[in-house]
Amino acid sequence: GCAKKSINVRIQACVTSLFRTATVWKNLSPFWGEEYTLHLPMGFHSLSFHVMDEDTIGYDDVIGKITLSKEAIGSQAKGLDCWLNLTRVDPDEEVQGEIHLSLELLKVPEKISLRCQVIEARDLAPRDISGTSDPFTRVIFNNHSAETSIIKKTRFPHWAETLELELDPEELSEEGTVTVEVWDWDMVGKNDFLGKVEIPFACLHKTPPLEGWFRLLPLGNNEVDAGGKLGALRLKVRLVEDRILPSVYYQPLIHLLVESVISPTEVEDSSALTMLEEVNTVESRQDVAMTLVKIYLGQGLVVPFLDYLNTREVNHTTDPNTLFRSNSLSSKAMEQFMKAVGMLYLHEVLKPVINRIFDEKKYIELDPCKIDLNRTRRISFKGAVSEAEVRDSSVEMLQSYLTSIIESIVGSVDQCPPVMRVAFKQLHKRVEEQFSEPENEDVKYLAISGFFFLRFFAPAILTPKLFQLRDQHADTRTSRTLLLLAKALQSVGNLGLQLGHGKEQWMAPLHPIILRSVASVKDFLDKLIDIDHDTGEVPQRAVFMPSVTVKEGYLHKHKAEGPQLLSRFAFKKRYFWLTSETLSYAKTSDWQVRSSIPIQCVCAVERVDENAFQQQNVMQVITQDNDGQLHTMYIQCKNVNELNQWLSAIRKVSIYNERMLPSFHPGAHRSGKWTCCLQAGRAGCSRTHSAVTLGDWSDPLDPDVETQTIYKQLLQGRDKLRSVGKTSSAWMQFINCTLEVNPGPSVAARLLAVIEDLEQAHATFQRREIEEGTSVILNL
Repeated sequence: GCAKKSINVRIQACVTSLFRTATVWKNLSPFWGEEYTLHLPMGFHSLSFHVMDEDTIGYDDVIGKITLSKEAIGSQAKGLDCWLNLTRVDPDEEVQGEIHLSLELLKVPEKISLRCQVIEARDLAPRDISGTSDPFTRVIFNNHSAETSIIKKTRFPHWAETLELELDPEELSEEGTVTVEVWDWDMVGKNDFLGKVEIPFACLHKTPPLEGWFRLLPLGNNEVDAGGKLGALRLKVRLVEDRILPSVYYQPLIHLLVESVISPTEVEDSSALTMLEEVNTVESRQDVAMTLVKIYLGQGLVVPFLDYLNTREVNHTTDPNTLFRSNSLSSKAMEQFMKAVGMLYLHEVLKPVINRIFDEKKYIELDPCKIDLNRTRRISFKGAVSEAEVRDSSVEMLQSYLTSIIESIVGSVDQCPPVMRVAFKQLHKRVEEQFSEPENEDVKYLAISGFFFLRFFAPAILTPKLFQLRDQHADTRTSRTLLLLAKALQSVGNLGLQLGHGKEQWMAPLHPIILRSVASVKDFLDKLIDIDHDTGEVPQRAVFMPSVTVKEGYLHKHKAEGPQLLSRFAFKKRYFWLTSETLSYAKTSDWQVRSSIPIQCVCAVERVDENAFQQQNVMQVITQDNDGQLHTMYIQCKNVNELNQWLSAIRKVSIYNERMLPSFHPGAHRSGKWTCCLQAGRAGCSRTHSAVTLGDWSDPLDPDVETQTIYKQLLQGRDKLRSVGKTSSAWMQFINCTLEVNPGPSVAARLLAVIEDLEQAHATFQRREIEEGTSVILNL
């Protein structure tokens, strides 16, 4: 009897919205299956998941939330994987920001007092409809209290006020707590809580003043588990926290990895890569494969790397029917490689037909057991239709869609990235050498099509949102169409060899079109690998080439020139293109005249407070010209996910710029002052964020981070390496004695030495951090 809801989930750190899932419409038991990798600041304390009911008019309703502390997430090595009951949202728990304080206990013969300098606060939670607050601070100890003045309409208040509490002598021995509370003043009704800091009174007996930035905490955990009445959310959350060392410490491990693919030794010999595969677990294989692809892309050796793994895989396979059918490191590496270099290509090929399927929303079904005649009335104005008519209509539409997909793929040879074509040519060569018998003629095609169709195009058709082909998940009707097409495309990738042998005989009407496409698919694969495999002219180093558009789409822009009044209506719709060299825009996608901003001039890319323009999802791109003048462009996105994607993309391509700003203003400059901190100066009131917001195949190449990931995998498998090392050492001694040669230490021994050196370096840096001390925020 419950009304159906349109449900989505928003992921937040503190009160800042980071990501939002797609909306599942009219469903009380939604399934998302979405995965997000968040780059969070090292000082984050909690992660919240808000389940929302989307409303087309007005604000979305909050159904409930789940908050996980950093300690709770990090306590499980493999991460959390469980159902958690939603709790009600208490505004007093939704706090954020920090406050800058100096506290000192003054003891003079005439009086004893507690002096608290309330300097400033930053990133406070917005409590007013304008998107700001009217903050004031209250200092409390025992029965004493004092308050600062109220600063109107800001989340970055500057007080610079000194509050003093006169104490009685007997209060010096108290074991109490000094509490500093921040409140939002309201003219009507009660004030809203913005956070508090609690400082043990014993800390103030020390001679120097206690000064620093303190994290604001909630009133207290008064959340009530509603016993599942609000529903439950199943989450898989894993925290990975790393200390990245300077590049010089990772060079020995990089050298061993590079040596694996360029040394003239036999492929069957042990190498750092084979050792890594031995100690690697099935659960982490995909992450390791993605990391290795990025490392070798950065070294310009991704083709030799894939060729090395594929050659080993082919040489160890005796039955061609099982070739690349397992989730081996080589299979996973090929998958991640295609995503890293081929996603823009995949979009060019599939997006038109995917958009067509979503727009037409046809009812399509071939399985007689699943045909619902009640739904079919929508496709006919002639009254009820029979199962045969539904089936004929479905076959016709599927044939049309499948023909469009196949024609788009087989006609895309020139669009396919050269580095992908070279990798497939090397794979074709290795398979042809291993399975040269006439009866295995198709194996060299199946090896490529297995990756190309079954692991790249078919999954993208099945779940377009996970490949960024659509912003939302497909509805039930469209999902069924996509599933049938993915099944058919898998048969195309298998060259029609398994048709008629499965249980789904109702797919038979599509068999003729699948069989007819086999010849064109083989011809396409022959053309695909018809490329000079000399990699000298094939770009392998960068995922983002200057000529490639990283991201594009319609956004609304406003360029701020001077401190004039900024109107919410000043935003104009423009089509944006982002490459590794420029951020450009024009009136439409086919407009010939473009305005461009060199990426090297970008010095900050940040979010903008909602109250600045009374608009959501606005970001700012701050650039610096040759004269040192700063210019700001404000850009509005249609939702928080698009905002994060553009923030991430621009930060990725500008990550190595030299003139990045240390701080910025999250507000707008209006009437001679900034709306965020009410100051007039250009110097920012909030720290800039250099980290990207996404972590996936499209991240920039960062060899230090990537090599740290490999080191952690080797560290976890060190016992296995030691076992292998002992065997290798005994074999080396035998060779040394028998052949009177000195082959040097084994690969396992060299890897163990590198691991030990990195372990010592981490310990040294950790000791140094402890000796230098951590911030007051963490100590308390």
